[in-house]
Amino acid sequence: MAVLRVCHLYPGELNIYADRGNIAVLRRRCEWRGHRLEVLEAGIGDPIPADHDLYYLGGGQDRDQLVVAEDLPATKAAALRSAMADGAVLLAVCGGFQLAGHGYTAVDGSRMPGIGLLDADTVAGPTRLIGDLVIEAELEGERHRVVGFENHAGRTTLGPGSVPLGRVSSGHGNNGADGGEGAVTGRAIGTYLHGPLLPKNPWLADTVIRWGLEHAGGAPVRLDPLEDHLEESAHAAAVARAGVRR
Repeated sequence: MAVLRVCHLYPGELNIYADRGNIAVLRRRCEWRGHRLEVLEAGIGDPIPADHDLYYLGGGQDRDQLVVAEDLPATKAAALRSAMADGAVLLAVCGGFQLAGHGYTAVDGSRMPGIGLLDADTVAGPTRLIGDLVIEAELEGERHRVVGFENHAGRTTLGPGSVPLGRVSSGHGNNGADGGEGAVTGRAIGTYLHGPLLPKNPWLADTVIRWGLEHAGGAPVRLDPLEDHLEESAHAAAVARAGVRR
């Protein structure tokens, strides 16, 4: 039995999009395969270890994101940079995606600093980008359709240090203009897909689990397949609702 150590960052502040559902999916998919998930929750002011395998950063309302933006660089950024350099995994969703990049500039010009784990920068637009979102995602040369919901005012652009998680089939994506969605640098992933993300996307859930277990054990991991009928049905329903042909 392997142990996957997860650090859930700001579960009290960044949880607006059912982010605990993503942790629940990671736990259950590990347990079904005989592995154990250990979760450390770290909030405002809490230092974090640099030796965990997977770090999760969710989404929140603007006022909560502002509080996190003041704390994250001061108490957690150094450990996160060390962990990413060691091959650990980061999954950052919506507001977490913005703060994992270089930062977020609000409509009034105020700036929430990020920590630069992703080469992405976000500026608020005049309207919110809302609706079902379907992308063709690619990780390590493997392509899958990934679905979710987006609700963000930010327009995110990527620098050369990150590539999009995928190309938009339906919805807006990072900025509604360039066709990209999310950002990937090494094993750090940022995305606007939520609702939550992982229950309807077992391939992505298993990818971050596999990466985390590889970090834990220092060797390649092959995950046993699971019976994903319910997950695939939810995925298909989201694709159909978005009007994308299967």
